[in-house]
Amino acid sequence: MEDGTEDRLSGMLEHPEKPIPGGPVVVIIHGLTGCEESFHVRDAARYFVSCGLRVLRLNLRGAGPSRPDCMQTYHAGRSADLEAVLDQLMASGTAEKFVLFGVSLGGNMMLKYLGEKSRPHVAAAISVSAPIDLARSSERFIQPRNRFYHSWLLKIMKRQALATPGLSARELSAIQHVRTIVEYDERHIAVRDGFDSARDYYTKSSAKGFLQGIRVPTLVVHALNDPWIPGKIYLDVDWTGNPALTPLLPFDGGHVGFHDRDGNWHFRMAEKFLEDRNIL
Repeated sequence: MEDGTEDRLSGMLEHPEKPIPGGPVVVIIHGLTGCEESFHVRDAARYFVSCGLRVLRLNLRGAGPSRPDCMQTYHAGRSADLEAVLDQLMASGTAEKFVLFGVSLGGNMMLKYLGEKSRPHVAAAISVSAPIDLARSSERFIQPRNRFYHSWLLKIMKRQALATPGLSARELSAIQHVRTIVEYDERHIAVRDGFDSARDYYTKSSAKGFLQGIRVPTLVVHALNDPWIPGKIYLDVDWTGNPALTPLLPFDGGHVGFHDRDGNWHFRMAEKFLEDRNIL
């Protein structure tokens, strides 16, 4: 990263046996606590490679294999990192066009990135189960119905954060003693990344504030029965206000759980979306 940190991101670039000539590179952006090895990332990569596209399983800053090489850590609004990665891939001649596939927290970052300014090098994008309103999603996380998932996720978040090189004694103490994800965002993410508070972080990083600026054809997939990201967030969006956005909001599916007897339904919808735009 050319931001003075000397942090280095990494990823796994996969090549199909029979590539589509001139086809874009699909960049898969993982979710919270994920990395290139996450099952949903590997499943998506396998699917798009089978369609004839090259796929980059990207590790965001400090995720997975990049943890030892990064003094800082990704968060829901750190879209500048995605911009830097795509710029370097184009500069190196690795790719000229991209399809972005963002999952959960990575989907929020991707949508924010697309809405910030024109992105002519992105041919299309697919968002799956993204927490586009971070405040309301965080409130849902800490409800009693989600206490087991919340406890499990926070444990992983804390373990990964404690592995960050160069943490101060204050940061170590803050990470060790937080009891909720909201408190983690307040005492660690906001302080470390220059936000006034968790609320400020949520307000500035939530993709819902950037949706109307997106000009790239974008498929937005979210299940209304997602247990962690309220479906009401998506129902409150005026989808008619931006023709670049195609919402696909089934009732069933949970969180990135669109499975049926034929495999992963959201992958097939993404494939059809790309076919309709002559990308596949």
